[in-house]
Amino acid sequence: MRYNVLKNANEIIDNSSYLVKTPEVYKGKWKSIFSNDNPICLELGMGRGSFIIEMAKTHPNINYIGLEIDKSQTASAINNIKNQKLNNLKIICRDAKDIINFFGKEIDTIYLTFSEPWPKKQDEKKRFTNISYLKLYDRIFKKNKHIILKTDNKILFQSALESLSNYWYTFDKVSLDLHNDERKIENVLTDFEKQYFKEHRKIYYVDASFKG
Repeated sequence: MRYNVLKNANEIIDNSSYLVKTPEVYKGKWKSIFSNDNPICLELGMGRGSFIIEMAKTHPNINYIGLEIDKSQTASAINNIKNQKLNNLKIICRDAKDIINFFGKEIDTIYLTFSEPWPKKQDEKKRFTNISYLKLYDRIFKKNKHIILKTDNKILFQSALESLSNYWYTFDKVSLDLHNDERKIENVLTDFEKQYFKEHRKIYYVDASFKG
C-alpha cells in the first residue's frame, strides 16, 4: 500500500497541537504533558495513525504516543484526527532509534503494528524486534516489559518470536490468523490491516511480556 505525499506536510505538522516538537525536553516528565499518571503506550511506526487514534478514543484513561519518522505520514495522521479532542494522544515525528533520548522509564506498552519487515538477512538489525531495539526498550519501559506486535509478514513474525524468546520474553497470546481467532483478542485495525482483511491475508499476532 502506498501513501500520497503531502506537499504541505511541514505546515500541517508545525501547526498541530498534537505534535511534540522537542520530545527530549519531556524525558522523564511525560505525565506533565498529559497532566495525569495514567499508563503510557507507545506505537513505533504509526503510519497514518489509524491504530493509535482509535486506541486513544477507545481507552480515554490510557495515554498514547505515536511515533513516525515520515513527515508526510505524520501529517496524514494529524489530518485524520481532524477536530477530535483527544487529550490522551501525542505525536512525535522522529527516528525510533532516538527513543532513549525522549523517554525515561515511563512506557508501559510498545505497539509494533505492521512495521517495515526488512526481510533480507542483511537488514535484520533494522527490525523493531531485533535485539538492538529490545535493549533500547529496556531503558524506557516503566517496570514490566510489554510488546504487542501485528504483521502480515511471516519472516518478520518468525524473527520476532525468536528475538523475543531469546530475550526472555514470554508469550501471553500468539495467533497465526488473528482475524479468524476464536479468542476475544482486542484488535483495532490499521490502514494496512483493513486492506489485508479484504484480501483475506493471515495476520500474525503476539502479546509478549517480561515481568521484572
